[in-house]
Amino acid sequence: MAVALDRIRVGSAPDSWGVWFPDDPRQVPWQRFLDEVAEAGYSWIELGPYGYLPTDPARLRDEVRKRGLKVSAGTIFCGLHRGPSEWDSTWEQVSRVAALTQAMDAEHLVVIPSFWRDDKTAEILEEPELTTEQWGHLTRGMERLGREVKDTYGLDIVVHPHADTHIDTEEHVERFLDSTDSGLVNLCLDTGHYAYCGGDSVKLIETYGERIGYLHLKQVDPEILADVVKNEVPFGPAVQRGVMCEPPAGVPELGPVLTAAQKLGVDLFAIVEQDMYPCEPDKPLPIAVRTRTFLRSCGA
Repeated sequence: MAVALDRIRVGSAPDSWGVWFPDDPRQVPWQRFLDEVAEAGYSWIELGPYGYLPTDPARLRDEVRKRGLKVSAGTIFCGLHRGPSEWDSTWEQVSRVAALTQAMDAEHLVVIPSFWRDDKTAEILEEPELTTEQWGHLTRGMERLGREVKDTYGLDIVVHPHADTHIDTEEHVERFLDSTDSGLVNLCLDTGHYAYCGGDSVKLIETYGERIGYLHLKQVDPEILADVVKNEVPFGPAVQRGVMCEPPAGVPELGPVLTAAQKLGVDLFAIVEQDMYPCEPDKPLPIAVRTRTFLRSCGA
């Protein structure tokens, strides 16, 4: 019998409905996303790209509540490794997203580092490896962001290791954690991205458990991933090839990940994200229903 995962709060996100952008004709309308995520049996959602869901707090609160939903987090991208010159533009974005996140009574802001190569064209935008100076900018910048987001909006930032960013592999993730203050910055462990970049989620949870502040549940198809790595395919085209797959078909096994997270003894969000941009509008709901059923079988 599955272990009761009573510290894990499961949800989903616009990403699992093929939503990557605030506005795109290939994406399902936001009303349909909200209807279907509730129909699939989830009670928690993320905001997704700012502007996809209504940005007026009163309207969004009404739309979410009437479907029995609650918001767990907002999301921002930033390039703080570039130094203090990035701060003003970063804070302008953060202030919009964090204010809406706060207004929805959520407590987390998911922070994704900027991409070093274009996720559509594969154009190399920056070097994949940071210099020592850039690592310093990144860690100090994230600590400042954590402090100011907490002071201004009462939110905790959780940094999301992501394919084709500078925080991706086990080596980079551990360096980032070892270089930052746990009182200011913790991790959003995305099981799919970490596996995509060669990491072991259970090992990370068991080693750096006090730094795990949030989970994204995702799996990768190992065969497609092997070809993606071999041919240096950027993340966007890799998603179109189906590298992120429906659980339980891929890796890592989510049952052991959730059990390891439960053993931390803290309340954690575990938000399902199956990257599917772009996808047919009728595709997400059946997958979401099956995934929710699977997670229940794991005890979540």
